[in-house]
Amino acid sequence: MRLEEKVALITGAGSGIGRETAVLFAAEGADVVAVDIDDAAGEETVKMINGAGSEAIYVHADVSQDAECEKMVRVAEEKFGKLNVLFNNAGISHAQDDDAINTSEDVWDLTMAINVKGVFLGCKYGIPALRRAGGGSIINTASFVAVLGAATPQLAYTASKGAVLSMTRELATIHARENIRVNALCPGPLYTELLMKYLNTEEKRQRRLVHIPMGRFGEAKEMAKAALFLASDDSSFTTGATFLADGGITAAYVTPE
Repeated sequence: MRLEEKVALITGAGSGIGRETAVLFAAEGADVVAVDIDDAAGEETVKMINGAGSEAIYVHADVSQDAECEKMVRVAEEKFGKLNVLFNNAGISHAQDDDAINTSEDVWDLTMAINVKGVFLGCKYGIPALRRAGGGSIINTASFVAVLGAATPQLAYTASKGAVLSMTRELATIHARENIRVNALCPGPLYTELLMKYLNTEEKRQRRLVHIPMGRFGEAKEMAKAALFLASDDSSFTTGATFLADGGITAAYVTPE
């Protein structure tokens, strides 16, 4: 198993990429700390893992709050004795996110607080824990829109993911000689509740699909497998990477007929 004797903390573990990753990491031998603000969803993820014979605990934490990020890391170490993998995955794509003219300041601030500050705070408390464990892997969920602009306006989200990508590069550089690897997982458009709430009409969905050479949305399970590579020793010489799993969207100017 690729994560045997590892302890992994995953934010946004109640749904989507976070849940699929938590379940996969557990199946690969990791003890899992599932973090979310939706208690019912987070507890359901833990139930799925424990029911399959692996060990997981749930921690309620709002990643935009300093004290709650400190708590989630502290609980992980108290319960399992160490932390080896930190997956800063929690994020939002607000339905009212739009262009610069039409995006409200409240939407902008909320998006930045969760998507950017949440990664910063996760690393603020997670990196010392990884040091205590002798090193480890940090995975930050960015997005293909950190590399490309979005086909439909979502300025706060795009800017936030660009910040995650640049933060990841600097963290990777600073901590490389501490045996701490930091990589950005950049999913393409996925068939998840998060994106489908935003792409809420067939016109919006088709506008996005036309740019994907593979002609379909990705699945959260596919992103979990990418995260597993970045979490495991299989990626031992990989740090500071913009790890694109995007169906080819960033490679293509236009989609082939």
